[in-house]
Amino acid sequence: MLKRDGRREEFSKEKLLSGLKKACQKRPISPKVIEDLVERLVNDITDKYEREVPAQVIGKLVMDGLRATDDVAYVRFASVYRRFQEATDFVHEVKKLEAKQ
Repeated sequence: MLKRDGRREEFSKEKLLSGLKKACQKRPISPKVIEDLVERLVNDITDKYEREVPAQVIGKLVMDGLRATDDVAYVRFASVYRRFQEATDFVHEVKKLEAKQ
């Protein structure tokens, strides 16, 4: 996996699962739903990329999957992935969610 800063890191299904579990913590999302999402993401990634996948692609796929699963988990993940700095960053993301609904 190619990170934003140019570093290379081996793709880890376990790390992906851990990040999703954190985003979904204390949400009404079953472990099975999270595991299924991880499997779909891993399949999408391995189907489209033979060797190196940009971290941005993984982040976008995760955000798309979480957006369809749970809005709160989506915003939690987005806050880390997009490095929210201010409360207005959260407000902006929530408004984008509301506009799509």
